[in-house]
Amino acid sequence: MKSEINKIKTIFIGTPDFSVPSLRALINDKNFNVIAAITQPDKKVGRKQIVTPPPVKVEALKYNIPVFQPEKISDLKPEIKNLRPDIIVVAAYAQIIPKSILDIPRYGCVNVHASLLPKYRGASCIQAAIINGDKETGITIMKMDEGLDTGPIIFQKNINIENFDTGGSLFNKLSALGAEILTPALLKFVSGEIKHIPQNNSKASYAGLLKKNDGKINWSKNAEQLEKFIRAMNPWPSAFAQIKSQKSKIKSYLLIFKIITVEHEPIKINKYQIGEVFLNDEKLAVQCGRDSLIIEKLQMEGKKVMGSKEC
Repeated sequence: MKSEINKIKTIFIGTPDFSVPSLRALINDKNFNVIAAITQPDKKVGRKQIVTPPPVKVEALKYNIPVFQPEKISDLKPEIKNLRPDIIVVAAYAQIIPKSILDIPRYGCVNVHASLLPKYRGASCIQAAIINGDKETGITIMKMDEGLDTGPIIFQKNINIENFDTGGSLFNKLSALGAEILTPALLKFVSGEIKHIPQNNSKASYAGLLKKNDGKINWSKNAEQLEKFIRAMNPWPSAFAQIKSQKSKIKSYLLIFKIITVEHEPIKINKYQIGEVFLNDEKLAVQCGRDSLIIEKLQMEGKKVMGSKEC
């Protein structure tokens, strides 16, 4: 390795748990000097609305790395310029990085993206891969440009998607994979051993940001589709359904419950109304547009997760 690329001055930009292994990989690699971390502002979380710092901030402070938390990253341009970074690494930041900042580092800005680009540009790429029944996904290390995940590809590595994978389990696998391949790919990129290549825009697809209401189950879809959907939505935004419950003789209300897990194989039952809940061999099941699903675990609104037999 050439001496001039030792101790590459690096700014890390990211926010959630997904970003932490990549940050840690840079900190622990002797070739990199993480001079600052940029993340989202602290926010209130949970029912008690406790002000909580982002995971990237918590990790950076363990190593006494300066942390910046601007409302808009464009406001931080003077500070970034003064730090004179050789490279900026971005992983799940949730803000668009403007060209005025992309142009500051010597080697540009590099993104750790949780799909095999150009497939699934955007925020919900992990869930999209499960919903669509993909057999594999992976991590793309790419050089950023002004578009949404449109920059040229530096390196990719794929992993299989298993039948039992959820949004959460695949999140963890891809987070670890990103950290594994990040520093070797960056070193080869900086040294000129590998060149970035343009994406094939004709093969691009998008997976937009998920909102909580996107987890609502449409029982008219077939059971095979819904099994994938429920796994993809676990743990967030979580798949949920609504049923009418008679609160009194004069007033009814919607009862909301989350479907945590269902049996992988649908059952060939098609005699009930779509969305109707019934018992099959003492197991709770729901009629879908085609075939039915056995519910393993669910959570009533405001209650703990329980097995369907406890209902």
